[in-house]
Amino acid sequence: MKCIICNSKSKFFLSKNFEKTPYGIDISIVNYYKCLNCGFTLSKTHVEMDKRQWMSLNNAHHHYVENIKYTQKTTNPPPYIDQANMLVLLHKNNIVDINRTLDFGGGYGTLSKILKKYFNLSLSVYDPYVQETEQVKYIQKEELNKYDLVVSSASFEHLYSRASFDEINSLVSKNGYLLIHTVVRENIPKDENWFYMQPPVHCAFHTNASMSILMKQWNYEASIYCPSAKSWILIKTTALKIKNAIKLINSELQATYFIYKDGFVDYWD
Repeated sequence: MKCIICNSKSKFFLSKNFEKTPYGIDISIVNYYKCLNCGFTLSKTHVEMDKRQWMSLNNAHHHYVENIKYTQKTTNPPPYIDQANMLVLLHKNNIVDINRTLDFGGGYGTLSKILKKYFNLSLSVYDPYVQETEQVKYIQKEELNKYDLVVSSASFEHLYSRASFDEINSLVSKNGYLLIHTVVRENIPKDENWFYMQPPVHCAFHTNASMSILMKQWNYEASIYCPSAKSWILIKTTALKIKNAIKLINSELQATYFIYKDGFVDYWD
């Protein structure tokens, strides 16, 4: 099996047995393969899964996660309010334009609703599994275009084909940005009980090395990381304007709110 990030050889890493049948869908034992070069880890079981079964699994999980009460500690949702604050700061400092931003795979539009209610900003949403219209402006697949910023929050761990990753990046305009919220580690733990392997739809696990390679392949030169939002923004140009804007924001907040780096911000060990 070859790595979909760097095309190097991937070797069997570990197996996980989902004892309970998730949402009535039998996925049984899942086999994960790890790239010998960049460490990117992928479930071969999900790659070989029947597409209808994969769609059913994602659809069931998607609606389950979105509909449980926030007091239930069975999921690990994105830090939506922190992501909203991050986007507002970037918007107010003319780094990104939320009006020309797309939340790809945005689910029920939680981030969009927060931005609208508390900041009066409109964020468009595309999601293949949700087509709600109340309070959220959903984009249909045929309406997808190029955007100054594409938000991909809690989706990079759900993608098992290189084409799916490239599809998201293809929506970023020539000098645009890509926001990624996922877990990125220096090394993927060889532990089937690792929290990020618990959801049955998580099939791809990224490392600092694999993300560095991916952003170079997509022609991003630098990145910003926001610890509170647990999100990276990939930048296609290392313009002095952006560096100065990040320094100004940190100075105003009297905190290291954003971390800027040429290349990928390898924040987590």
